[in-house]
Amino acid sequence: MTHEDHCTGGCGCAESHGHSHEHTHAHGGEDFSKELVQIAVGVVLTAILLIFKSRITAVSSTLYAALFLIPYLTVGWDVLLGAAKNIRRGRVFDEQFLMAIATVGAFAVGEYLEAAAVMVFFKIGEMFEEHAQGKARRSIAAIMELRPDTAAVLRNGEAVRVSPSEVHLGETVRVRPGERIPLDGTVKKGESDVDTSALTGEAEPKAVAQGDTVLSGCVNLSGVLELEVTKEYSESTVAKILELVESASEKKTKTENFISKFAKYYTPAVVVGAVLLFAIPSLVTGEWREWLNRALIFLVVSCPCALVVSVPLSFFGGIGGASKQGILIKGSSCIDALSKVKTVVFDKTGTLTRGEFSVTAVRPKDVSEQELLSLAAAAESFSNHPIAKSICRACGSGFEQLALSEPKELSGRGIHAVIDGKSVFAGNEKLMELAGVSIDDAEYSGAVVHVAADGRYLGCIEVADKVKDGAAKAVESLRAAGAEKVVMLTGDGKKAAAAAATALGIDEYYSELLPADKVQKAEELLKDGTLVFVGDGINDAPVLARADIGIAMGAAGSDAAIEAADVVLMDDKPEKVALAIRSAKKTMRIVNSNVVFALGVKFAVLLLGALGMAGMWLAVFADVGVCVIAICNAMRALKPPKA
Repeated sequence: MTHEDHCTGGCGCAESHGHSHEHTHAHGGEDFSKELVQIAVGVVLTAILLIFKSRITAVSSTLYAALFLIPYLTVGWDVLLGAAKNIRRGRVFDEQFLMAIATVGAFAVGEYLEAAAVMVFFKIGEMFEEHAQGKARRSIAAIMELRPDTAAVLRNGEAVRVSPSEVHLGETVRVRPGERIPLDGTVKKGESDVDTSALTGEAEPKAVAQGDTVLSGCVNLSGVLELEVTKEYSESTVAKILELVESASEKKTKTENFISKFAKYYTPAVVVGAVLLFAIPSLVTGEWREWLNRALIFLVVSCPCALVVSVPLSFFGGIGGASKQGILIKGSSCIDALSKVKTVVFDKTGTLTRGEFSVTAVRPKDVSEQELLSLAAAAESFSNHPIAKSICRACGSGFEQLALSEPKELSGRGIHAVIDGKSVFAGNEKLMELAGVSIDDAEYSGAVVHVAADGRYLGCIEVADKVKDGAAKAVESLRAAGAEKVVMLTGDGKKAAAAAATALGIDEYYSELLPADKVQKAEELLKDGTLVFVGDGINDAPVLARADIGIAMGAAGSDAAIEAADVVLMDDKPEKVALAIRSAKKTMRIVNSNVVFALGVKFAVLLLGALGMAGMWLAVFADVGVCVIAICNAMRALKPPKA
């Protein structure tokens, strides 16, 4: 995303800076030094002419004017050349054109110092702009460095260096200390510390060993690791991040669209206004020199670059600043929506809780505990759901001897299967209603899996999920960030949902919801104002897409959830939701303050200039000074807000 991307339309700012940006991209610091020398030489020559003004004018005033052309052209020859090229291309109303007309006009009325000063300050403003844009780009470019160049894949007993895109699922890659992990995988061999800061913003290294999952883009710090690849490069974490960042510029806010349209009509209008300001009063009063000077001041003030540059730069800085904290925002329109959040809705399992279940109680009815566990484990054995895995772990290996057939998962309810000839149902209360059995009315502290066989209720298994560290604080932080209501949606039973909501301080909760029910409930909550939904699973994707802003847990979240979301939290910490909202609000405050400040100063000085109450120096401030101040203000968006 470049300055040119934002300055489309009639403003011409993109074209006006095309020359300097071209060199910046090609030569970087060398071009910056060249421009600095160019400005310094112009300033020194201007100072010399001012010191020896009386001696030179005593010889010839024409000589004095001719000598002033030297510092003027030293600083501004590329501006004049750029204006001429743009006129030839049919792009007349740009900043270089305004500067060229204003400074040439200043020479025509004998304001040599003002002509040179306008050009000097204009170039200084350009340098500030390029520096700010470069800093914002570098914050995003740091993410782009996540992309590894090669992967050392083990083939035929040897490590072969290939592109990560050429490595297949199940292959083994070797990562040495200091190397970036090229693909998502599971540690097969070795132990090490891994730097995850590029993904999550966390400075503390993470220790990994055999069996642990590691993500592409992290840096291996100590030992040699051999990883079994679990995702091809196109589906890896680093590829997803790069895709998100590269597409972030595509979603523009109403503010940015307004600025583009504003600049398209504003610049030609002020040029016409300057011509009329010169022509009509000159014909009436005959004081053409005075009205030409006012018209030139009007032109210098009129350039809208303070808006056209600072507004997109603020959003770009906001996206870059958030990315440093492990928060990936998919565009400036998302920042705008995040800043207006009224209601925050959380999924429960894997979002507010760890998704690490364990069996806490087995409550059989007319059967033994082992029989109840065995039937439930057999039914759940083909499922990858965390609750299913926890029941299988608690049962041990006893269920493996049972004959399982016709397993069927009933979305949002549970499992039905035929086990040793019995029709077994294992799931929630809704599934028991479907099975036609009545359940015991008891108090539960966690999620409950009820079991029935051949129309007879056999009891239940209580499974608890641990609340994430910091989840309760995250809810509290959301209120401090301006959220009016925090809601939890879950497919869990009422009692488990109530226990979690109480522990976390949730305002409202809705339990026993199917994926379609979550969407319906989200639509109802949308009536209360801008809604954020935070989730991680495949079943959360429809709600993430339906909400004003969808926030996905990136490290553990499903690909479908990440794809549907507008914001991705790379470290799965719910407290980052409040940070994302505060960051968005800070960015929008910066944008709005720049708009008000720039328009306010410009319109005030335009009026003063038309009335003859503002000179060229004030005009320079209203253009270059306001632009520099707005850019410096926009750069604050790169820094995350204080906790």
